[in-house]
Amino acid sequence: MIKIKRIDHVAIAVGDRDAAGARLQSLFDLVEESREHVADQRADVLFLGCAPGAGAAAATSIELVAPAAATPGQASNAGLQRFLDKRGPGLHHVCFEVEDLEGALASLKAAGVPLIDEVPRAGARGHRVAFLHPAATGGVLFELCAAGHSS
Repeated sequence: MIKIKRIDHVAIAVGDRDAAGARLQSLFDLVEESREHVADQRADVLFLGCAPGAGAAAATSIELVAPAAATPGQASNAGLQRFLDKRGPGLHHVCFEVEDLEGALASLKAAGVPLIDEVPRAGARGHRVAFLHPAATGGVLFELCAAGHSS
């Protein structure tokens, strides 16, 4: 059985991370938690959260994820761009922080659940991440994460 610790974040696919971030910050009084380029995923991300003191110590974040611009030798995130071209900006995935990422993936694989990632990979904020195939969850993309990269 998979031990879920919490919902880590809800990701929204956007074409322009900075414009979307500014809009949500002004609408909901959210604060920027972190901003980075995730080279392995060819994506630019911005995490937003509740203002300090809002009683949100372990709150769920909002992740705005945009395909990074193509650079020489590195294409943009084609899958994310296809998502935006087909559906436009919107909910992309839900991420659960799990107790044991490798164990969770092994359990899911043993149960015949289709996985996009059978082994964790580097994600934003120094997390290790893995995605389940949406066919396993009624069409919703789920990500599992654990803090810190493996050595």
